[in-house]
Formats: sequence, C-alpha cells, structure tokens
Amino acid sequence: MVEYVILITKNARQDIDKLDRVLVKNIYNKLIYLKNDPTGLSKSLINFDQGSFRYRVGDYRICFDIDGNKIVVNRIRHRREVYK
Repeated sequence: MVEYVILITKNARQDIDKLDRVLVKNIYNKLIYLKNDPTGLSKSLINFDQGSFRYRVGDYRICFDIDGNKIVVNRIRHRREVYK
C-alpha cells in the first residue's frame, strides 16, 4: 500500500487559519486517514476547479487533487461556501 504525501496550498492554509481549534484537530485527523486511502470515502467531483475529489468532515469539505503519490489540498471550506 502506498502512503501519500499531503501538500496544503496557500488557499487551504488560509481556510484553516479561519477555523476554530477543535475543527482544525478533526480535519487534521481526517487528513491522516486520507493519506492512507485517499479515494476510499472521498467523492469524485465533476467540472469543479477547486479539485477532483472532496472529503467530508462534518459540515466542511476538503477539496483535493491526487498527483502521483501526492494529495494536494486546495480548499477546506464550509459546504455552503465551497461550491460557489
């Protein structure tokens, strides 16, 4: 099994900085799970410029792309804001 490397973009880092500490901890735990199996529980996105996949963390969505053995996290936003 290949373990993926997680890269967080500047936009995703700015999104994380706006969140409260408990939510950031939950997102961090989900990212650890995600790096072992990125397509397991994630959903594929069609015609979306923020990423090819999304992963749900409560009311928030982690939008990311997979590039070889890298997971590039593009955005982490509330579900009502992420698809606008």
